Amino acid sequence: MSMLEAAHENGIELEGACEGSLACSTCHVIVMDVEYYNKLEDPTDEENDMLDLAFGLCETSRLGCQVIAKRELDGVRLALPAATRNFAVDGYVPKPH
Repeated sequence: MSMLEAAHENGIELEGACEGSLACSTCHVIVMDVEYYNKLEDPTDEENDMLDLAFGLCETSRLGCQVIAKRELDGVRLALPAATRNFAVDGYVPKPH
């Protein structure tokens, strides 16, 4: 389960406009502790491309749809940026999946 999916299951408002398909940056999260950030697999080129579009990018930024919950991450703290960038202008609001 990704952090995006976990957020939706627990009523946390993490947008995920592309529904976790790695096509936006609206599920941008910030890993609060470098120790946990270093336990994550390196982001792919595709994730880095999307992160380049994210608002408030920092050293420990990741996309919630790409961070998979696993035992080593028990206790991880994530922060949400103050805003997101969603380039869709058609008014479509996706439902959490």
